Amino acid sequence: MKRYFKQGTAVLSLLTASIALTHANTDVTQLQQQVSQLEQSLKQLKTQLSQLQQQDTAAVTDEQNLDESENADDQSFVTRTELQGLQSDLENYKYQVQRDRETKTALSTRQLLINGVVQAKASYIDEAQRSAPVGNNIGAAVNDRHSSFDLGAVQIGFIGNLYKDYEQGKNLDFNLRFGTSPQTGTNNSYLNLLDAQLTYQVLPTLSADKGRLSVTLGQQLLPFGQEVQATEDLKPTINNALFSLPGYGYGLALREVGLIVRGDAFPTVDYGYNYRSPMISYAFGLVNGNGANKSDDNDDKNFIGRLRYTLPAEYNSWLRELSFGVSWYQGKSNLFDLSGANAAFAGKGDILRKGFDIYYNHHPFGVTYEYVQGEDETYVSAAAPTYKRESESHTGTLFWNFGEQFVKGFRNQGRYDDWWPKSYQTFYRYDSIDRDTSRANQTIDIHTLGLNAFFAETTKFQINLNHVNNDITNKSYNELVAQFQYGF
Repeated sequence: MKRYFKQGTAVLSLLTASIALTHANTDVTQLQQQVSQLEQSLKQLKTQLSQLQQQDTAAVTDEQNLDESENADDQSFVTRTELQGLQSDLENYKYQVQRDRETKTALSTRQLLINGVVQAKASYIDEAQRSAPVGNNIGAAVNDRHSSFDLGAVQIGFIGNLYKDYEQGKNLDFNLRFGTSPQTGTNNSYLNLLDAQLTYQVLPTLSADKGRLSVTLGQQLLPFGQEVQATEDLKPTINNALFSLPGYGYGLALREVGLIVRGDAFPTVDYGYNYRSPMISYAFGLVNGNGANKSDDNDDKNFIGRLRYTLPAEYNSWLRELSFGVSWYQGKSNLFDLSGANAAFAGKGDILRKGFDIYYNHHPFGVTYEYVQGEDETYVSAAAPTYKRESESHTGTLFWNFGEQFVKGFRNQGRYDDWWPKSYQTFYRYDSIDRDTSRANQTIDIHTLGLNAFFAETTKFQINLNHVNNDITNKSYNELVAQFQYGF
């Protein structure tokens, strides 16, 4: 810029000197022409100066933008000290996570799920309970008891995977469960083995619209009817059905050791509601037949079989969950002659259990019914060795649900912390068993009114009012039972 200004100043000086010299020797007309030429030259110089100034301004702006860009790029870099600090923080975080896993986390070699259930209950009976001591055994003696606090089923289970098939879902799983129940007059309610089984999925399980087939080996529940297979968290009543219990019933709820095949076919699937209901379900197998945690006491295996038909209906159909099932259990048990000083084998007797059940559960109403017929050969005497005792049982339940839990849309809502939709279930159950249909006074009837309150995902409160007619003991009484049950 200075160079251009100097050139312009020199030109102007030369022009001024030229005008002065010429003024002396020329006339006025020539002088005017020269002035006009000088004005034009001056205009051209001003135009050139303006262009040079614009170019310099643009160059300065570009240089400033370049400096600002370089400064911005400099802000994306960190110092070595800052980088080392970040690396140190990451190492500390990795150490803390590893330490928490090793010292505060339960570890297993394979995938493992721990679960359990605890029942705490209180009861009152208007008929005094009495039990005299037997000899010097005073442990089972009860003296005019009307009320009691008890623990019901207390169980802990472990479910896991031993082999996971990612291509077809033919997995190998295990189930291990321990439990205890209250014992009258003694505190020897040890933690006993309930379930110990391996299950292999023979058919693929990745597609919900395909049939399934599994094989289970070990100690397990029998696939007989509805009551026997229902877990504690799904049973509406506090006390189990009479036919499932040992003693007065058939003992079908006791675990057995054996091999059982389970499967289904022709499922109805609604992916929107995550609903799957097979039209045909079946189970069959062989078990020892003499209870849990025991080797077989004879060389005969007992057969168990079940077939269930569920009406194929969509999720929104009022016929959804309407099913009919038949069950069959047959085998042999050892007979003993107890007439002498020492018990002696008296051969084997046939045992047979035949069952029929109906199930319908469509919110808010539901009904279940189960009929079981039994035949047992018992030893009488050497003259008339065996007697076939025939028995039968009826168990029916009507229930009505109200509340948000039974509507799937409420359960799927995202809520803070431990929110769970509150709901209630009222029911009536009639439970009856006739221990010997050919003899009088062998019937026990129980009428139950109850209310179940669900106030957490795995927690419920139950209250049952039972009216019992026991023709065997010739007693009739009422029982009020309240139970708090929680699972994890």
